Amino acid sequence: MMRHYKAYCFDLDGTMYRGSEPIQEAVDFVAACQAEGKGTYFITNNAALTRTAQQKKLANFGVNTEVDFIMNSATTLARYCKQHFEGAHVMMIGEEGLREALELENIHITTTNPDVVLMGLDRQVTYNKLADACLAIRNGAHFLGTNSDIKFPTEKGLVPANGSFLKLMEVATDTKPLIVGKPEPHMLEFIRQQGMYEKEDMILIGDNYDTDIMAGIRYGIDTAYVATGVTPMEEVLKKAQQPTYLLNSLADWLK
Repeated sequence: MMRHYKAYCFDLDGTMYRGSEPIQEAVDFVAACQAEGKGTYFITNNAALTRTAQQKKLANFGVNTEVDFIMNSATTLARYCKQHFEGAHVMMIGEEGLREALELENIHITTTNPDVVLMGLDRQVTYNKLADACLAIRNGAHFLGTNSDIKFPTEKGLVPANGSFLKLMEVATDTKPLIVGKPEPHMLEFIRQQGMYEKEDMILIGDNYDTDIMAGIRYGIDTAYVATGVTPMEEVLKKAQQPTYLLNSLADWLK
């Protein structure tokens, strides 16, 4: 029997859509939750898009939400940086989503002599950018990353994500980055505080066992795995820690 919750936290890539293609069962499920007045939050390790751009992408698929109900790893990283490195000069590798999140927190962005290096997915990354960041970290700059996803699903298939580049940098710098995105629980804690929920009122819904499901398990909330993205069902069934629910798609919940 599927429980009812006050806050439904949906992953995006592989759960709500694959690249430019919506996953209709998920779109329908969100609409049903919203019709019942449930809190619907969208949490993503994607730090490339701004929250406004993610809002527009969802709207194109028929999913309506306020920007405040979108929690991405760029926003999470900027808030973490503000809390722990107040006044720091920051070098970033990333796209508009990370830049906007840092600017909203009034964090000083620099290309030389940083105190902190922040790394999110940058699809225009160059060797020189990576080399400059590598040298800064070797000179003592703190090293933080938005998320450790190795790959993410597109309409063409799985492609490299930020975690692949973080692995490269980790090897090059002999330094392990601090990660704020899933499976770390920072996003879920921000959502809990925002909505003043109890943990038993929250559920995380996602396709990636290692990031989505593990984030929920680590945080201590219920989880629903959907077989529409990264992790195949047969792999999930072998895991020592099982999700609360196993679904082929969110259509199974509505039955």
